[in-house]
Amino acid sequence: MNLQHERIDAHCQTLKLEGLMHNYRALAAEGIGKQWSFLDYLEQALALERDTRQVRSRQTLVRMAGFPTIKTLDQYDYGFAAGAPKKQIDELASLRFIDRGENVVLLGPSGVGKTHVAIALGYAATQAGIKTKFITAADLMLQLEAAMRQERYNAVLRHNVLGPRLLIVDEIGYLPLTGDQASHFFQIVAKRYEKGGSMVLTSNLPFTQWDQTFGGNTTLTAAMLDRILHHSHIVQIKGDSYRLKQQRKAGHFPAAAK
Repeated sequence: MNLQHERIDAHCQTLKLEGLMHNYRALAAEGIGKQWSFLDYLEQALALERDTRQVRSRQTLVRMAGFPTIKTLDQYDYGFAAGAPKKQIDELASLRFIDRGENVVLLGPSGVGKTHVAIALGYAATQAGIKTKFITAADLMLQLEAAMRQERYNAVLRHNVLGPRLLIVDEIGYLPLTGDQASHFFQIVAKRYEKGGSMVLTSNLPFTQWDQTFGGNTTLTAAMLDRILHHSHIVQIKGDSYRLKQQRKAGHFPAAAK
């Protein structure tokens, strides 16, 4: 490396131009071959740095979202989940519901791909530069209760739960919530409703049974559903469990009755 390269590298490090630092020499060689002007080279260099930062930003958003795994809608098995409304899900993939501050509620029995669709929508949001948070209902309550014990409740609520433009809460109804937990969840819904923040919720229970999950409090549940459903898309997914299908193929369970 010559002294000029060392000086350019130092300038890039100082200005945090990581993409440019790693690529300016190759870009310069390309420019010589294509007879770029100085302005052509500058434009290409700036575009490369922009693209590098966008990639890095998307990677950071994915990491901060907390997805248990990465899923896309291209991977979703509509052949098996014949009850999944593809046209409706494809429309949601446009992410216009986030721009409008609307919610998505994915309902259906266990194993039909509700979590897959929720993660896929969340991943698409991160790739569009949208701050997203994924968490199960049970883990959300554990996180908030730990924050209360540490006297950090308001900070955690503000940054981790209310901060993201898209909040995904998975597995509502799998475990019943206590009265206090139900109140915490209501406050989350109410505050996000006030600020127009979108949510994607998944549940194996119909709305008529949600009060069983939220401490048996029918009044609180009705008020919460009123806010969730005011501007929302209800996606009903029907079918058998994909996981049980795989177990049946392996011979661990009898075939489903026809």
